Amino acid sequence: MAVALSLKTLPDLPKGVGRPNYARPSLAPGIVHFGVGNFHRAHLAIYLDDLFNHGLDLDWAIIGAGILPFDEQMRAALEPQDWLTTVVEQDADVSAARVTGVMIDFIPPADRQRLQATLADPKIRIVSLTITEGGYLIDPATQKFDPRHPAIVHDAAHPEDPTSVFGLILAGLRQRRAVGVPPYTVMSCDNVPHNGVVTRNAIVGLARLMDPKLAEWVEKTVAFPNAMVDRITPATSDRERKITAEKFGIRDNWPVFCESFRQWVVEDHFPLGRPRWEKAGAQFVSDVTPYENMKIRILNGGHAVIAYPAGLLDVHFVHEAMEHKLIRAFLDKVEKTEIIPIVPPVPAIDLNAYYVQTAKRFANPAIGDTVRRLCLDGSNRQPKFIVPSIADRLKKNLPIGGLALESALWCRYCHGESDSGMVIDPNDPNWDRLTALARKAKDDPMQWLSMTDIYGAVAEDNTFRTAFAAALNKLWRDGTAKTVSDYLNNS
Repeated sequence: MAVALSLKTLPDLPKGVGRPNYARPSLAPGIVHFGVGNFHRAHLAIYLDDLFNHGLDLDWAIIGAGILPFDEQMRAALEPQDWLTTVVEQDADVSAARVTGVMIDFIPPADRQRLQATLADPKIRIVSLTITEGGYLIDPATQKFDPRHPAIVHDAAHPEDPTSVFGLILAGLRQRRAVGVPPYTVMSCDNVPHNGVVTRNAIVGLARLMDPKLAEWVEKTVAFPNAMVDRITPATSDRERKITAEKFGIRDNWPVFCESFRQWVVEDHFPLGRPRWEKAGAQFVSDVTPYENMKIRILNGGHAVIAYPAGLLDVHFVHEAMEHKLIRAFLDKVEKTEIIPIVPPVPAIDLNAYYVQTAKRFANPAIGDTVRRLCLDGSNRQPKFIVPSIADRLKKNLPIGGLALESALWCRYCHGESDSGMVIDPNDPNWDRLTALARKAKDDPMQWLSMTDIYGAVAEDNTFRTAFAAALNKLWRDGTAKTVSDYLNNS
């Protein structure tokens, strides 16, 4: 029988399962974290768990927070197990489970007054976020703050009762300012280029709508370090729950599965201090930009390159896509001929070796990452992971055939059915819009490029328009396999 996870049952866990060697009463809160999803629990929480297990920085425990229905679901799953999480790290030949206990509380989404009071507490010195690429309420083409977003309009009109993440963070900062408590650092842990700058723009932009003096104070006093985060972390399903119970003897309502690889590069800007994350493997730098460009374009862009042909060919798992000769060859060619050559140099890193390592990670059969997860939320991911590479190549008059085909594959995927006729369920917050345009684009590819909020100036470039139209027309005429094959053989 698997052991139901809780503080009380930690001593009963099977041998070989890692567990906290720190006691819950020894921890004190230092961080409020918005978005207690799988990635957070496999990344930031793991770095803290490593420190706590060495007896370090025990005053930096996490209080979870959120505003969405998903956050309430996660809270309901974790509360019966005292906020503990089983993290299963998997490589091709080895898997290991550990239980982490760095989160000591989780404020319900409905209890916004309590959350604001917690944010105002001087003990809280960092507010961190994993709210997904689409959670930053910005124009995807310009990466600038969007003051017209309904959540921003509401919070600007109701500063005392905010509902957005940024409104709540700002409410905490406003209360601290009123009583003379120094502001906390706001740290994004999302896959967003210059995530600290983007977070800063959202919070300052909202503050400017409320009170220009408050906005000026935030600009001058609040730190928003940029960071590059990396760890492949699939969604949790009954498959992962079953493995956790049967292989590791733990009944966990929401375990996290991930690869053993992890990376975190952070700009060292924390006025009220920070945990010594470098002792757990984090890298602190003055400028994260080179590392960020490398990861977002090669890894996240690479995920996009394999996602849509795999989705159209009914491939379920990412490692299966890497075993598919056409898809793997497509990834190799686009990476080596179009993406890697325009990624700026990164200190002490060979970009080709980084790609080899990345491809090996994609091919890990134990991780159970799904193609559907990679296809998710293209309307927010494409402008960050693919369109910048297209734009840079166009500026240098370099070929963009592979990236144009990737974009056409995304369009074809959003039509809503695979090559075999299998229905593709909605997989994007803007699915209705995308599906309507993808169906129009079957006869007129330029309908898809009318999304200038996603493509920006690239949508008006004749070279890209021609390549995109040719690729999309060929996909509809010949299908995914032949289109990709012809690209590999003829370009």
